[in-house]
Amino acid sequence: MLGNLPTGPVPLLPHVDRPIVLVGLMGVGKSTIGKRLGVRLDLPFVDADHEIERAADMSIAEIFERYGEPAFRDGERRVIARLIDGRPKVIATGGGAFMAEPTRRLILDNTISIWLDADIDVLAERVGRRSDRPLLRGKDPRKVLRELAAVRNPIYALAEIHVRSEPAPHDTAVNAIIEALRR
Repeated sequence: MLGNLPTGPVPLLPHVDRPIVLVGLMGVGKSTIGKRLGVRLDLPFVDADHEIERAADMSIAEIFERYGEPAFRDGERRVIARLIDGRPKVIATGGGAFMAEPTRRLILDNTISIWLDADIDVLAERVGRRSDRPLLRGKDPRKVLRELAAVRNPIYALAEIHVRSEPAPHDTAVNAIIEALRR
């Protein structure tokens, strides 16, 4: 007896032959969704921000404070270039990584790029849970996120795949990504 097991054809997971890179605004869920996507696809997951912190032996906030955003973006590009080594994996990037043309070109030319998008209210609620966002320090998160979205969303739209991150379980976005990868 099969009980509650599904019957019929089981959908195959998509074949992934190169890195998958998640881009989007802070708070959209790139790291959380990326981890879950990696598990579902049986691929390693790498958080570019964590790799940057490891390489610099300091936090993102400390890098911003000590060296400024331009130096951070240069280090970010170098770390992402190292991570995009042709081997399939899931990579979560920082919100500004895709804005730098050399980094964006690297991602667009060598990976499956996925823009995770969400409403500003959803993002503001999510980023309010953490206090380590250098671009939000001492500012109104909704205002900053609206301004960033106005500038960044047209650039994020260059990504190969666009998936909405709704105020629902992150597995909803993971499922949407897997479905988009099947096409």
